[in-house]
Amino acid sequence: MIGRTMFNFPTTRLASANWRHPFYEMDILKKEMDRWSDLMNGRRAFGGRNSGVFPALNITEDKDNYYIRAELPGMKPEDIDIQLNGRTITISGELKTEQNEKNIKYHRKERDTGKFSRGVMLTGDINGENVNAKMLNGLLTVSVGKAEIAKSRKININ
Repeated sequence: MIGRTMFNFPTTRLASANWRHPFYEMDILKKEMDRWSDLMNGRRAFGGRNSGVFPALNITEDKDNYYIRAELPGMKPEDIDIQLNGRTITISGELKTEQNEKNIKYHRKERDTGKFSRGVMLTGDINGENVNAKMLNGLLTVSVGKAEIAKSRKININ
């Protein structure tokens, strides 16, 4: 079977000639650069992510608030630190191993441990006095009120 590249040329040599398509080497270089870029941006070379993107976040908004939802399974609210600096919200903490894991041998370890910090900048002006956080079943929800100037409003036509 002959594979295809991003230029849609065959990736194998023709059986009758010792010829490769003109972009063969460029395609190999592109794949290698993509792999290195993934490694540098916190993605593992062969799928999956490392702790550089913990916790997973969803950021949404309605007319009055921004909402940041972070998955923090197994963490207690007192072990999480939330900081507001301008329009940037930073969530940090430490994932700890269980006390009985000192003298064990892992067969597979996919859950990361250690300190983490994740900051996000909100797109509009916020009301720093109207920030609330709650934790339910490992899901942290931070509600940040929008500043009056940032809220959309309907303009009536006279």
